[in-house]
Amino acid sequence: MDIELIYKEESYQIIGICIEVHKILGKGLSEAVYADAIEYELLTHNIPFKRECPYKIEYKDIILPHYYYADFVIDEKIILEVKAIESLTKSHSKQIINYLSASKLRLGLLVNFGEDMLNTKRIIR
Repeated sequence: MDIELIYKEESYQIIGICIEVHKILGKGLSEAVYADAIEYELLTHNIPFKRECPYKIEYKDIILPHYYYADFVIDEKIILEVKAIESLTKSHSKQIINYLSASKLRLGLLVNFGEDMLNTKRIIR
């Protein structure tokens, strides 16, 4: 059975950028530093994105005063969440699922720069 990946080319390009950033910067820096480098690469590759994109949270018939802030929303299709921690947990995946739900987007990429090798996860809503 052939499984079609959602936004295959776009996600490969984004993960490739993250691999390049990890290769150059290594591990041990803050999330903000990695995000700055990713922003540079996205601009260099002419990939449209928004950084620190807020999403409203609906509760019953109101919008709550606090928002979700996705690290990056790329091409209005993909949420990219950047971490720089020892290892990813299930709660990080749940965070992306919540972002996808709030944004109505279908694909989230979770990348962790805090490990020896870049750790990436595709999360589909």
